[in-house]
Amino acid sequence: MRLRRSLSTVAAAVFLAAVAGASCSSAPVGPSVPRLIGEGRHVLFIGNSLTYWNDLPLIVQALADSAGGASLAVMVVAFPDFNLDDHRAEGTAQRAIALGEWEFVVLQQGPSSVEANREQLRASVGVLNGDIRAVGATPGLYSVWPSEARRADFDRAVESYTLAAQDVNGLLFPVASAWLAAWRRDPELELYSPDGLHPSISGSYLAALVMYGALYERSPVGLPPRVRLASGEEIGVTPEVATVLQAAAAEAIGR
Repeated sequence: MRLRRSLSTVAAAVFLAAVAGASCSSAPVGPSVPRLIGEGRHVLFIGNSLTYWNDLPLIVQALADSAGGASLAVMVVAFPDFNLDDHRAEGTAQRAIALGEWEFVVLQQGPSSVEANREQLRASVGVLNGDIRAVGATPGLYSVWPSEARRADFDRAVESYTLAAQDVNGLLFPVASAWLAAWRRDPELELYSPDGLHPSISGSYLAALVMYGALYERSPVGLPPRVRLASGEEIGVTPEVATVLQAAAAEAIGR
């Protein structure tokens, strides 16, 4: 099975700038900051490969478009292996936040199940929260999963992101919890890609369902199993798998 990185293993910003030339009406926002893709509610994604793998932000955007109502405009600042401290040191994330007009800024790093990483996550989120709130936005925490070899760490990973969201009164995207809910329904679901860390298409579709449901405060049940992205690519799962994943996402967000 081909690993589908799509937003580049070097820097997601490069891909987004290229896509934006064909799919976004906005002008360049400045050096070293990606373009905004689409129109509608502004959402900034800051993270690493677990954010850009399989074009996750574009799947969320496409699901929102398919449901009608308010659409999404997305920007991604994501680099391989970055944690939030790395983003603060590199600087692009802060420049993107400072552009303003964001409704949500979605933050993500590794699973942060180890105590030292949990403390670092909470501290970094606390600092970035000041920048995010200063432009009138709400922080969102994208709760990611541990590697397949460390599945015993799921509960700790979920707890770390839950605590970080509570610290700043932010919006939690309980994706790791949705993975567990999906496996309760079908233990054979392949949510990991072959590398045992990144998500399969099913894993990314499930993550996008959770984000859609949390952003719009509605159930993702009934959304299409396949969508066309702003990049022009079609992505999705079978209707049977979509039914299971949508139920799991709805459970995780309480919808």
